Amino acid sequence: MLLWLAEYFKQDLGLLRVFGFITFRAVFATMTALAIGIFAGPAVIRMLTRMKVGQAVRSYGMETHLVKSGTPTMGGVLILIAIAISTILWADLSNRFIWVVMIVTLGYGAVGWADDYRKVVHKDPEGMRSREKYFWQSLVGIAAAFYLAFSVSAPSNSQILDLLFAWVRSGFSMDLPPKADLIVPFFKTVSYPLGVWGFITLTYCVIVGTSNAVNFTDGLDGLAIMPIIMVGTALGLFAYLSGHVGYSKYLLIPHIPGAGELLIFCGALTGAGLAFLWFNAHPAQVFMGDVGALALGGALGTIAVIVRQEIVLFIMGGIFVAETLSIILQVSYFKYTRKRYGEGRRLFLMAPLHHHFEKKGWKETQVVVRFWIITMLLVLIGLSSLKLR
Repeated sequence: MLLWLAEYFKQDLGLLRVFGFITFRAVFATMTALAIGIFAGPAVIRMLTRMKVGQAVRSYGMETHLVKSGTPTMGGVLILIAIAISTILWADLSNRFIWVVMIVTLGYGAVGWADDYRKVVHKDPEGMRSREKYFWQSLVGIAAAFYLAFSVSAPSNSQILDLLFAWVRSGFSMDLPPKADLIVPFFKTVSYPLGVWGFITLTYCVIVGTSNAVNFTDGLDGLAIMPIIMVGTALGLFAYLSGHVGYSKYLLIPHIPGAGELLIFCGALTGAGLAFLWFNAHPAQVFMGDVGALALGGALGTIAVIVRQEIVLFIMGGIFVAETLSIILQVSYFKYTRKRYGEGRRLFLMAPLHHHFEKKGWKETQVVVRFWIITMLLVLIGLSSLKLR
């Protein structure tokens, strides 16, 4: 919005030309989202408290977490508000990637809101049933995947429909350009063609998988939000470099016209996340809830697909991956041993993984900070893929 105003008045005020720089707008998007979150946070927390949307703690969960019962949840609303306002103010609203990321983020936020609402209003710690939640996540994920298959491949908005019609005329068998391939990091020329259906399938798995992985991680004060900030900031850098002809050519990464504008969104995500951490740090005054975790996970997955760094997201979000795998392995091993030995056994003291370490005697703050440190190292490894080839 501000970019449009600056374009309109730049003939009269030459200083407004600075709005044309993505980096300038990204910095101010970060500061704007941070300010919104910090100043609106207390009011949002009071509103959630008045609404009596306190966290319901599972009876079979960690005993040390019972004291958290009643702490306001659904605080992810604060993050989404700050991101949305900041992005609308500072981003180029004609950019197709900004809108698809915003739609996925708010769509998944709506699913999370419904889930949280059932938890806090109906006092059901389980919330929305898995099948129903998965259905709505899949609906948004498939729609985004189908659109991205052509918008990533097309150099401009006007050519998206041309590419779609060409695919239909080919009998749904047309290949996509090389920049839509699955890129293998740390290698100069290793990539795998996906085709339209392969791209859609991979994109769906990345968006839905990342959304749920972040949600599984959100179990301790501040545990999920800081890795989200770090990974989101790194993806913003990838987006900026991918959207620049010179940088992308030099670094041997796909050039995705328009992707650089996602740096604005990532800046807003970083600012909003830091503001939320101010209130979510131990002992937390508010919890993110599914409304925030599902939305931010979906956003990270969508951005990774646009900049063609799905595998790098897997590396940088290693904590999210480990948390998800711990649940899958725990459940699978329990079912296997129950079937084979008549008694279910466990690989971990408790899943997700952060509870396992709590059971081993780590304090909550130790688990959180150590997971942050691991994420920082993984993000640095992911960023090193830009040059180590």
